[in-house]
Amino acid sequence: MTHDDQRPIAAHALDRVTWALRRAEWAVQARKDQRMRPLGLAAAQYTLLMNVHSDPGLTGAELARRLNVTPQAVASQVARLEERGHLERRPHPRHRHVRELHVTDAGRDSLRDADAVLVAIEERIAEMLGPKKTAQLRTLLDEVADVAREA
Repeated sequence: MTHDDQRPIAAHALDRVTWALRRAEWAVQARKDQRMRPLGLAAAQYTLLMNVHSDPGLTGAELARRLNVTPQAVASQVARLEERGHLERRPHPRHRHVRELHVTDAGRDSLRDADAVLVAIEERIAEMLGPKKTAQLRTLLDEVADVAREA
């Protein structure tokens, strides 16, 4: 295999906005995982539970598309959360081979606990940035998302 593209790699590739976004995401994700670990919940599991809670009856395939992960990854997390009693699968009303996902009472309790952890992290970030920068950051991130969808 030959490489015909002889364009140089940008010297400051790690200074790009997209890298700054990714570094911030990694830092926040690491803090979320660290703070949720005592709750027995990973940040990815919180995200999965929150999506099912906000849209009960999602299927594993729908959830995988929404979270931009493989169906196998969703199935693995769903199995773990089901074993812990946080999720349950119910038959789909029209498709007998499809199972819908629903958060249990125990799952809602875990979501409340995890959400309190996330609120504390967000409050700390907002405290450090101040109200003006926090509002600016939110606006800028929304704009980045809009531009990325159009690109």
